[in-house]
Amino acid sequence: MNKKTNSNLINNFTDNYFLKTKKIIHKYGDIKVTYAVFIRRPGVIALKLAINWIKQISKDRGIKVSTSSPFKEGDHFGAGEPILYIRGSFKHIVDLETLLLQKIGPACIAAANAYQMCLDLPKTSFIAMDARHCAGTEMSELMSYAASVGSKSAKRKKAKGFIGTSIDATSHYFQSNKALGTMPHALIGYAGSTLEAVKMFHETFPKDDLVVLPDYFGKEITDSIQVCSHFDKLSKAGKVMIRLDTPNGRFIESLDTSKSYEVLEKHAPGSIKEYRSDKELKHLVGPGVSAASLWYLRAQLDNFGFKKVKIIASSGFTNEKCKAMSLAKAPIDVIGTGSYLPEKWSETYATADIIKYGNSSRVKVSREYLLKKVK
Repeated sequence: MNKKTNSNLINNFTDNYFLKTKKIIHKYGDIKVTYAVFIRRPGVIALKLAINWIKQISKDRGIKVSTSSPFKEGDHFGAGEPILYIRGSFKHIVDLETLLLQKIGPACIAAANAYQMCLDLPKTSFIAMDARHCAGTEMSELMSYAASVGSKSAKRKKAKGFIGTSIDATSHYFQSNKALGTMPHALIGYAGSTLEAVKMFHETFPKDDLVVLPDYFGKEITDSIQVCSHFDKLSKAGKVMIRLDTPNGRFIESLDTSKSYEVLEKHAPGSIKEYRSDKELKHLVGPGVSAASLWYLRAQLDNFGFKKVKIIASSGFTNEKCKAMSLAKAPIDVIGTGSYLPEKWSETYATADIIKYGNSSRVKVSREYLLKKVK
């Protein structure tokens, strides 16, 4: 954005009390201040985009604003800990607070969620598919960046992590460096059958791996086997994937509650005993993409000789669902998820307090603990 656009954004989207304060400071005299930014819950540091924004505004205004953090990008922080210090002219920082905090809280919590998902399923790769759940392009970039930060942190603990995203604009944050994805359900409706949709895809993109989306007609097993059989050589060469995306309103083909328990007892004995909530139990044996459904699909593919066909899972893969899948050691090669986005938005609220005016350390009562961190 150019200088004028940034200025208009700040004026139009900043809380009015900050704008009024800016005018008061202009009238009575400026002072150098130090801000401390914190979040009321633990998270993972994902500050780069926010800091880059501060630097750009400083450049536009021809001023010097310095930033520092006690943490490195990808580090974990505790609730209430100062995660960023900002030093500079009160007059030129005061009107930045609203937009700055929008770029900090959500990213840090999304990074924490992404990290935990990757850690719970270290042998599974993830694709960030959050774009259509975001409130605009800026949020989309923040969330993709957050996923990449959380992923890198988890990779340091030997997790596979996020390998890419579904949009080009943010693909550079990931190792793929290109948008990932194949087809939506709409293409299958257009083609009239799952097999015809995959044929169309293959003829149009002959060099791409094939991803089968078999839930459109409710024949997850039948359609998966049919497509794999038609593309037998590609299937046995590991060039075909089945993406299970069954909605929560029904079980996959051939399963029900009773059979789901049987499947899980056969392939992941004892996992049912470890669940801690009704939601976790549903993720294990309920409708939709459950651990039982994934084990059942894997068994059917193996029985037909398609042991190299991989499974992609999607549909509501939150932290809690990933935890349940880890209990059952579900056979998932890749997860497509946008559910690392913060579920409880109030947990993303970042706060900035001034802790130093000139040479005087000062903060409002009850926030004195922030002063102990001042360097």
